[in-house]
Amino acid sequence: MQRVDNFISYILIEKGLSKNTALAYRTDLNTYLKFLEEKKINYETITHLEITDFLWHLQQSGSKPTSVYRMIESIRQFYKFLVAENFIKTDPTINLTGNKLPEALPDILTNEEVTKLLNSVSESDNLSIRNRAMLELLYATGLRVSELISLKFSNIDIEECYVKIFGKGNKERLVPFGQKAQLYLKRYLRIRKNTKSEFIFLTRLNKPISRIEFWRQLKQIALKAGIMKNIIPHTLRHSFATHLLTGGADIRFVQEMLGHSSISTTQIYTHVSQQRLKEQHKKFHPRG
Repeated sequence: MQRVDNFISYILIEKGLSKNTALAYRTDLNTYLKFLEEKKINYETITHLEITDFLWHLQQSGSKPTSVYRMIESIRQFYKFLVAENFIKTDPTINLTGNKLPEALPDILTNEEVTKLLNSVSESDNLSIRNRAMLELLYATGLRVSELISLKFSNIDIEECYVKIFGKGNKERLVPFGQKAQLYLKRYLRIRKNTKSEFIFLTRLNKPISRIEFWRQLKQIALKAGIMKNIIPHTLRHSFATHLLTGGADIRFVQEMLGHSSISTTQIYTHVSQQRLKEQHKKFHPRG
């Protein structure tokens, strides 16, 4: 199913989940959609009660509680994605309850690794110059990859160094960026072909770059840089937020930059910062 394929691509590329986790999501969703097909229920217009009936059916069929909880999370995340991408208007899982395993802390790059990653882009051709501009802007702003690849000329002021983003829920926010990103953006625009496209970042065929293509480019750049971590576009967003907080930025400021509706979402980065501080203390303090 195309919508499931879209969702799996999203959790692999933007959320950075492992292939095994993605496979588990796909297995759950295939089971769920097969049940709906047998009952002649449309997944786009399904009600909360009908989802509850499906979960009750799982329990009665002998599924373990952990399997049911995982199924709840799979369905919840699937519909959350469908709403965010405007495939459907309302989320039938809003009031769906179930135990949820604690999320793992996101992977981040150190300041040195970020520098190493950026400097490994050779800028020997137009594609490399574009990639450097994209990476510089991504790390400078903490944008989601979907926001980066859909960036239009009408959404950016290069001279004043800020981008206007319409994020999840069509919520508008202004995000500043520094002189480094400005420098590489100008360098890219000087060599960018003069097309009528309103999108800034284009492929060789003058089409907007896709999530998957940018992810592939990033993988190659990380490999060239010798960074062995599992780097995805969202890694730079995580690193951006963590580095700001570690440097003393106010969490409310970081929340606004990231476009989080709730500060509780942003607070995961304070845990990452505390973890890094503990690691640094243990490594460098005489009595660590």
